[in-house]
Amino acid sequence: MTTADQPRATPPLSRTAIHVLLAIGPEERHGYAIMSEISRMTDGAVRLGPGGIYTTIRKLLDDGLIEESDERPDTELDDARRRYYRLSSLGRAVAASEVRRLNTLVEAARPWALEAR
Repeated sequence: MTTADQPRATPPLSRTAIHVLLAIGPEERHGYAIMSEISRMTDGAVRLGPGGIYTTIRKLLDDGLIEESDERPDTELDDARRRYYRLSSLGRAVAASEVRRLNTLVEAARPWALEAR
C-alpha cells in the first residue's frame, strides 16, 4: 500500500459515513441499495433516508473515499438514472482502519458487557 493509500489524519467519520462505507464494501452499489444494505446489516436498527445518504455520499466523494463507477448495468435491467459507487483504495483503507478500531473497542468491552446480561 502506498502512502497515498494510507488513511490520512481526518476528523472522525460520522456514524452515517461509516455505515455507507461498510454497506458499499467490495460491491458497487447505488443509493437505494446502500440504504437497504445498511438496514440489512443492522437488522433494521439503522434506517437512513435519501437526504442523509446522499449528503454523506457527496462528502465521501469529495474526500476521495468513494468514487462513482463508470460501468452501468444494462438499462433493460436497471434504471439508467442510478449512479453507482465503489470504495476508492483510500476508502478501503479507511474502512478497514475503522473496522479495526471498532473491533478493539468491542473486545475491550466484551468482558464486562457479557457479565451484564
